[in-house]
Amino acid sequence: MTKLIFAFIVLLSPYLSIGQNCDCLSNYQWVKKTFEENDAAFSYALESKGIKAYQAHNTLYLEKVKLVKNSVVCTELLYEWLTFFRKGHIAIRRTNQNESTDVKPKKKDIIKQFKDWEKLNVNLTEFNNYLSTKSEIDFEGVWISGSYKIGVKKVNHNFIGFIIEADGVYWTKSQVKFTINDTNSGVYYMKNHTPKEFNTAELLDANHLQLGDFILERADSKFESNGNVVRYYKAIDGYSPYFEKINEHTAYLRIPSFSSYHKANIDSVIFKNKAEILRTENLIIDLRNNGGGNDNSYDNLMPFLYTNPVSSVGVEYLSTPLNNGRMLDFITNSKYGFSEEDKIWAQNSYDHLSTNLGNFVNLDSVETRAITLDSIYKFPSSIGIIINEGNASTTEEFLLAAKQSKKVKLFGTTTMGVLDISNMYFVKSPSGEFELGYCLSRSLRIPEMTVDDKGIQPDFYIGNDIPKYDWIPYTLKIIEHRTKH
Repeated sequence: MTKLIFAFIVLLSPYLSIGQNCDCLSNYQWVKKTFEENDAAFSYALESKGIKAYQAHNTLYLEKVKLVKNSVVCTELLYEWLTFFRKGHIAIRRTNQNESTDVKPKKKDIIKQFKDWEKLNVNLTEFNNYLSTKSEIDFEGVWISGSYKIGVKKVNHNFIGFIIEADGVYWTKSQVKFTINDTNSGVYYMKNHTPKEFNTAELLDANHLQLGDFILERADSKFESNGNVVRYYKAIDGYSPYFEKINEHTAYLRIPSFSSYHKANIDSVIFKNKAEILRTENLIIDLRNNGGGNDNSYDNLMPFLYTNPVSSVGVEYLSTPLNNGRMLDFITNSKYGFSEEDKIWAQNSYDHLSTNLGNFVNLDSVETRAITLDSIYKFPSSIGIIINEGNASTTEEFLLAAKQSKKVKLFGTTTMGVLDISNMYFVKSPSGEFELGYCLSRSLRIPEMTVDDKGIQPDFYIGNDIPKYDWIPYTLKIIEHRTKH
């Protein structure tokens, strides 16, 4: 493994040599000062972790950044420094995301860069003939993963995944895409050949192979698939929301993201299937790996869950000249799409914040609001929401509201716990090389009812003894039992 990673670094050396003029020290000093003066949770993190721990952290990273002249490496170090405060709602990104300079690599240069990558040369005609006569079901075969067609062949005690078809730029025919060793762990190489290790390679059924976070589907299979695995693969591998009926009594809604980009699709799926949802007893909402987005993305989902007024806890904003500038952005920048009424709110908020510099300001008149809807629908009468450690931010905000419904139970594992510090804002460094993402607000739940670093727990925990592809049947069994009784 060490040799493979070393080889990767050597192959990347043409790009690592780009952007050697980065002044990482001055960028670090700017990030540190900006974060300390403007992040809504800086003082909170300092209180909980201690000034000595913070000083030791700063001493360590000061020595590291002094040695760095490359913007790619500098980005990694700056992000590592930020993780002292929390694990989410922080960001540092280069203003040019593609490369460390404005120079975009040509296809021929990328091909040349990886031309010496390890290969497994296989006669495909002979390999396909061998597979057609093979009765044993194992990792060997031809698999599809996105745009890749990958052959898997056993070599000694290992299984080697090699490219059959790919983009022809980053990956070309016969190059080794992944390896599985005799303990079923291994390494999978990303588009840019970055190694990503996985601990378990597992056949979910005859036609679906899971390598850590990656799922591959057997091509042109002669074997029958497990229906639960097919449903799981469709849910986890897809990027768009969708609806389907599981049976006469239960509907299923998959929402992989609450991002603004997905809102129109979420609303479309809901409106198209609203009548069906309202005449079906049970509903399963699958939110696994939904990392959040914008709160308004779930507005049209809430009426199905509603049984009683929902308590929503507000936030308070740290007022600083830099932070308050976002309100002016709302007014002047058309990308936010603010109406005239919204702009009046933003101007009033700016004025209020500006007269309270250095303080935390609640822009609402109350700490907690009760959200009331006009109707309580008879159906769905039992709703199971599937959650896991991939849920964060807006998704956790949705879950806090959803779990107040008498209809709703949560199934799965504890969420990520990235919610209390919110309203991310991005500002550009004086050098123009970086953008820092930090937060303007903190929840008024702090400290009595924090979510960060704790997460939201399910009502029904699903342990490791139940395969991930059986989470939907597990949830289905319980919510249908609740409906009957």
